[in-house]
Amino acid sequence: MAKAIMLQGTGSDVGKTVLVAGLCRAARNRGLSVRPFKPQNMSNNAAVADMPGEAGGGEIGRAQWLQAIACGVKPSIHMNPVLLKPQSDIGSQVVVQGKVFGHARARDYQELKPKLMGAVLDSWEKLEEGADLIIVEGAGSPAEINLRPRDIANMGFATRADVPVILVGDIDRGGVIASVAGTHLILPEEDRRMIVGYLINKFRGDASLFDEGIAAIERFTGWRSFGVVPWLKAAALLPSEDSVVLERLATGEKRALKVAVPMLGRIANFDDLDPLRAEPQVEVVFVPPGQRLPEDAGLVVIPGSKSTISDLMLFRQNGWDRDLDAHRRRGGHVVGICGGYQMLGRVVRDPHGIEGSVTEAEGLGLLDVETVMEPEKTVRNVEARSVRFDEPLSGYEIHLGRTIGPDCSRPTAVINGVDDGATSADGKVFGTYLHGLFGADGFRGRFLEGLGIRGGGIDYRAEVERALDEIAEHLERHLDCDAIFAAAR
Repeated sequence: MAKAIMLQGTGSDVGKTVLVAGLCRAARNRGLSVRPFKPQNMSNNAAVADMPGEAGGGEIGRAQWLQAIACGVKPSIHMNPVLLKPQSDIGSQVVVQGKVFGHARARDYQELKPKLMGAVLDSWEKLEEGADLIIVEGAGSPAEINLRPRDIANMGFATRADVPVILVGDIDRGGVIASVAGTHLILPEEDRRMIVGYLINKFRGDASLFDEGIAAIERFTGWRSFGVVPWLKAAALLPSEDSVVLERLATGEKRALKVAVPMLGRIANFDDLDPLRAEPQVEVVFVPPGQRLPEDAGLVVIPGSKSTISDLMLFRQNGWDRDLDAHRRRGGHVVGICGGYQMLGRVVRDPHGIEGSVTEAEGLGLLDVETVMEPEKTVRNVEARSVRFDEPLSGYEIHLGRTIGPDCSRPTAVINGVDDGATSADGKVFGTYLHGLFGADGFRGRFLEGLGIRGGGIDYRAEVERALDEIAEHLERHLDCDAIFAAAR
């Protein structure tokens, strides 16, 4: 059986995803067969993973897809057996072992959790096959003791699977001594004994200045320190999982081309923009609700959405529809991806009420197409080709709905021999269901050239690989990785 170690955080967004990816790469570099695992994830940034024994793919969190790359293995649905995709303020779509299980309001989901533990443990057993080491990522914080009785993501899993835990504290947000010591204080003894130590993440400056802090934590908890991780600049090159990071990406360095991206309420798969952000001449600006789309943007990208109709209504409430019309009158370009593509049409219909009580909404009218939501979801990895540039594309589809109309006679891509997407008569507006198209270096270069700048000179996938190697190197230098891997059991 594989050995395992688990990283849990003192709170959300403490950097667990990047640390797990880095440790996975470090373990792989040591010659270990390593796998990532996250029992329960909540994110609208999903990826398509293999469905063992079945054609097609299933959904997992984008973070586990990245961590699989760090391990040098194909993503599997068993790396993230439970995925929650928020659709409203109080409810989410529930994906279990890659397939849609149903929808649940937050309170109902708490009742559902014990039933999902079976799927979590089943995936855990399957993932152990052929692995030397599994590095597990928790969710949120084990200190949420009000959720402990039904927990499947943190100590509920760790105690059932007997996986030792390393606690991660984020010093950048402040109060890290209190957050680590406070976690020790309120955890029940059964959970406290699972923790074999802690590490401090996101330190800026001279780490020796925190020596007294480490001594204080040891006095309060008795836990050993595995080290202090500096601020990892290379993490900016990795796909982000949680939309909370978008607030930190709202502004950027001024460059030759400004790309404006409205921050939809249920924004999904916004890592589609990462290859553009990596371009030296491109400035990507995520525009939060309440702010105007910048007038000097040459391109507006409407990203994916987990709830197209409600986000379309929010788009209008923010006045972004008027900003978009003005952008078009100035000759600006517009791209819609997945839900963003659906919004660009004349109308979006949801006759089955899949997304909620509003079953029809007027679209933005920049493409002569219309979309009808359908119960069956398309989930697959694909190879495709750009129609306009005759360049190879690769990516994935995760969407509900079928889009048809006159502008579909000018498709964006051909996927598995079938036309996809639509383009306006002047060629300045297009939509597609293909996630990941900007990751194709040749296509991205030709597309940016059409916008008057030089691009495509970087190998984006190679940049991600280099970032993972750099992070692994930093972790080997600043953490006691020998002790971390030795603590696995």
